[in-house]
Amino acid sequence: MVRFLLRLLGYLLVAAGFVSLVIDGARSIANSGLHYTPVSLALTTLTGFRSEALQPLVERNLPAWLWDPVLINLLLSPAALLALLLGFLLLKLGAAPDPEIGIVTRR
Repeated sequence: MVRFLLRLLGYLLVAAGFVSLVIDGARSIANSGLHYTPVSLALTTLTGFRSEALQPLVERNLPAWLWDPVLINLLLSPAALLALLLGFLLLKLGAAPDPEIGIVTRR
């Protein structure tokens, strides 16, 4: 059941990553330059929660060094890249385990 949910969420994230990649590609072609949707804009659009409101929460509950170099760069990265990476990771985690007993080829 957990593997099914991991694979389902993985497929949804991979599909969302490809859709975001196509939209960013069309926008880049139309504007004659590289333009992508950052993760912060995607989160603001989906949840309505601004990334500036996230900073005090992170600095209060997590180490302070985590906000400035790590999360700021993560929020500025392309949303398509993050969705694809997270989706493929969830697909790998939800895959069936390899069989422990192999086929003997020697006689």
